[in-house]
Amino acid sequence: VQLQASGGGLVQAGDSLRLSCAASGRTVSSYDMGWFRQVPGKEREFVAHIRRSGGRTHYADSVKGRFTCFRANAKNTVYLQMNSLKPEDTAVYYCAARVPVRPEYDYWGRGTLVTVSS
Repeated sequence: VQLQASGGGLVQAGDSLRLSCAASGRTVSSYDMGWFRQVPGKEREFVAHIRRSGGRTHYADSVKGRFTCFRANAKNTVYLQMNSLKPEDTAVYYCAARVPVRPEYDYWGRGTLVTVSS
């Protein structure tokens, strides 16, 4: 599966942004889909994921209640709706796919930069 993240940009604190992760080659419904982010000089961190089975979601504590991850199977796309953005959300955001039985994410897309100004 090939993944392409998009939707990043420059916003102000408190604004909203929706990231998209378009898949090709395979359907997103075949995988657990995750969102991660990375700030230069820091390790990549988990943000959210949505499970293939049942569509259950899980979020990092830092984004819980503000971010929502959902999947549109008809568009073969996974989204990350980000509300009440904070300057500390500034990062390059990546989407990734994981075969459900595997512990690691095997497929990664190019990141999209989100910059939140104070």
